[in-house]
Amino acid sequence: MSDFLTQSPETGDAVLRPTIAVAVIMRRERIDNRWQPWRWSLADVVPNEASFGHQPRLLLKDDREERWLHPGFSVELFLGDAEGYYLNVTTEQPCFWVVWRMEEEAAIAAEPIAVPHVVTLSYHDAGRWLDAQETVEQVPAPPDVVQWVQNFVKQHHVLEAKRRQRPQSFKSLQDRFGNPARVSTDKTLGGSGRG
Repeated sequence: MSDFLTQSPETGDAVLRPTIAVAVIMRRERIDNRWQPWRWSLADVVPNEASFGHQPRLLLKDDREERWLHPGFSVELFLGDAEGYYLNVTTEQPCFWVVWRMEEEAAIAAEPIAVPHVVTLSYHDAGRWLDAQETVEQVPAPPDVVQWVQNFVKQHHVLEAKRRQRPQSFKSLQDRFGNPARVSTDKTLGGSGRG
């Protein structure tokens, strides 16, 4: 975990952004389905190491599963998304979210594999990708990463004060078309006026 020097898009100034380097492990497992015998899923997010290199590589392959290591992802914490990190670290199990897609054509192995594209700790980012119909999976974040995010949240997140909601009885009445409605307290006796 370190700070990464980057340029602010708003001001052009250099800013330090907290960053961790991670690698993603994707798993291909055999399932009991004659139309689709294999299923891809996120296996883990681990600290990146220089020995991983820069290219995806096969870690394990047998008749039941494959595991692929995808190194070189940076997880940055942005000041503007402090609430997204707050929502993550205040859950029962804070996590990493990973957006991954299947290759359209085999470029890494003999046949297409699942390739991670983004790793985040932001609840908001994960929600946006899910809304965009992306494949997003999560794995628990380790305690040191959770502590790192909690420290960032303590330093940068400001809880919005809850606004007092005006009682419903003070709201003006509207008809089904949104026009002001009138309520009369004059009693009219029922009946159709027939004698």
